[in-house]
Amino acid sequence: MALLHRAAVALVLLVFATSDCVVAHNRYPPKPVDLTTPVQQHIAIHGPNEVSVAWGTYKRLSEPCVEFGTSNDTLTRRACSKTSVTYPTSRTWFNSVILDGLTPATTYYYKIVSTNSSVDQFMSPRIAGDTTPFAMNVVIDLGVYGADGYTTDKRDLIPTIEPSLNHSTIGRLATTINDYEFIIHPGDFAYADKWYENPKNREDGEAAYTSILEQFYQQLAPIASRKPYMASPGNHEAGCDITRHIEGDCPTGQSNFTDFMNRFGPVAPTAFASSSYNATAKSKAATAQRLARPPFWYSFEYGMAHVVMFNTETDFFKAPEGIGGWTGDDSGPFGFPNQQLDFLEADLASVDRTVTPWLIVAAHRPWYTTGGGEVCRPCKQAFEPVFAKYGVDLAIFGHVHNSQRFVPVNDSVADPKGMNNPTAPMYIVAGGAGNIEGLKHIGKNVSYNAFAYAEDFSFATIKFKDKQHLQVDFIRSRTGEVIDTSVLYKEHAQQFTLVDGKPSSSGSRLGAFLAIIVLAFAVAI
Repeated sequence: MALLHRAAVALVLLVFATSDCVVAHNRYPPKPVDLTTPVQQHIAIHGPNEVSVAWGTYKRLSEPCVEFGTSNDTLTRRACSKTSVTYPTSRTWFNSVILDGLTPATTYYYKIVSTNSSVDQFMSPRIAGDTTPFAMNVVIDLGVYGADGYTTDKRDLIPTIEPSLNHSTIGRLATTINDYEFIIHPGDFAYADKWYENPKNREDGEAAYTSILEQFYQQLAPIASRKPYMASPGNHEAGCDITRHIEGDCPTGQSNFTDFMNRFGPVAPTAFASSSYNATAKSKAATAQRLARPPFWYSFEYGMAHVVMFNTETDFFKAPEGIGGWTGDDSGPFGFPNQQLDFLEADLASVDRTVTPWLIVAAHRPWYTTGGGEVCRPCKQAFEPVFAKYGVDLAIFGHVHNSQRFVPVNDSVADPKGMNNPTAPMYIVAGGAGNIEGLKHIGKNVSYNAFAYAEDFSFATIKFKDKQHLQVDFIRSRTGEVIDTSVLYKEHAQQFTLVDGKPSSSGSRLGAFLAIIVLAFAVAI
């Protein structure tokens, strides 16, 4: 009987992989009459004074273009590219264009060139060294909810979202859109790989997977088309959960991070050229640029922050999604041996604290969590030593579906200085944004945990208040209330932080002075 069931499901998958039958067609979101109509828009920080604009279309574009300017009725500049890519089983072509030469921290208006598009807006990135306070939001493990347990239709007005999302994290991101400047999302988007969990989807095979992705990113578009949306991978981008129900491989296009690479790869940065006047820092940053592998690992600078997005799924020893990993997905590798770790060493060593005092790292799987969550021990072994070595200030993770905050800790030992100029990094888990798998119970707590919450959907806001004070707030999505707040104080007295080693701090005052002059000049022009 079990063999008959598997055979029947496999036959359904084969039918939907080779035909456009009525059931699958009805499950897909409707295509616009004009197939060049932009859908699933999102933007990203691409470099100093650069923003990348990405969108989907239901046909290939020979030359994707964007018109932009500083007035919504005078879009005097135009940028184009040849990037219009897709993959097997996707109905969408992924288009992207880089807008460069932007004045820092300035409102720009842009219009994707199509007979059926509208003008939208964004604020260009702050230049590294800008000490203006700002906030970024952290959203991880985000799926969608609606009539079928995944999603419902979206309104086209931006940033208005559908009423059914008003209780959710997406709704809160929309209503507070003027309170933060960009979003980081380290893994797990849409949960399309779990399409088989909904019995209605089983009739549709891989069409359900494609439909969930299209609808999720269209729901996210009112936010991601206006605020830079910086992504790195999670386990739900790796493969197809159907392998847990029937034997055989995933349908083509649902394995090895295929959608994630096509959607975010062309728009992610590599690593920024160093803003430091230190020759070693410049050399290290150049090395990091060569070793970066966006969208899996990369970095960018924004105001007082140096942010590193990295990959806990593949490309390190005993990586869970990698070849021979415990999940069995055998994904990657996406770089040569040790490329990711070499990138991290070079990138972290390049951070000049007189320019970007705050060093933030973000990825998917945590190694500090309460007893109700999965600990990634290979992640801890691979990454924790290098983060401790270079004085990372804040490490951000998800994967466990709740919100948690830990006192600064290293090697499972709490820093005795606590939040007052600690040497160890501060860790948080922000996996409670909401998805089909639901929230995760806190379970048994650990001594260095300071906050844990699993009663409702939530996300984190990181506020860069000044060079020494960083505020972390956890927000209940449904109500907007702050359910936990903390402030980390760091002196950042060394130009280049190297814990338990000899810091390179020569010329720090001169570097800071010159950086201020350059910043003032950049803002003036």
